[in-house]
Amino acid sequence: MSLFYPHCDFKRIYDIPADFWKEKGITALLLDVDNTLTTHNNPVPHERVLEWLETQRRAGLRLMILSNNRSERVEPFARELGLEYIAGAAKPLPGKLRHALAALGVRPTEAALIGDQIFTDVLCGRLSGCLAVLVEPISPEAGRFFRAKRRLEKGILRRYRKKKGRSEG
Repeated sequence: MSLFYPHCDFKRIYDIPADFWKEKGITALLLDVDNTLTTHNNPVPHERVLEWLETQRRAGLRLMILSNNRSERVEPFARELGLEYIAGAAKPLPGKLRHALAALGVRPTEAALIGDQIFTDVLCGRLSGCLAVLVEPISPEAGRFFRAKRRLEKGILRRYRKKKGRSEG
């Protein structure tokens, strides 16, 4: 399977049931911020995300933010949620993800990386040996770079869904 294919995908992070992780042997979740937990550069998570995070905590999962964003963006967001974080993660490179795993005391096979981007989140999870979970971006980003990247992702997602026997979603 392609390094660009997620192991699984969901529409939104809050659509992932807590028992899903137990079935997969996952004890720790590494979470992207922008367009995964909230809209791009928004300091406030969606209300359903807050409920979902609390459900994951009650299920005994360890949670940490792993973001390519700078600390100025990530730190206040993580503090508000009561989460540890690593900013400037340089995803898809696996180095900072490995630091996160060490800090959480888990092996890669016990962790999932959840994010909205194939070329950063999915690839980083795959390269690290973690479960790579893709969610759809909450809202489209502005800028040519993001639009170009999303166009490339569409082709990959089309092939991924065809292989999984699903239509465009």
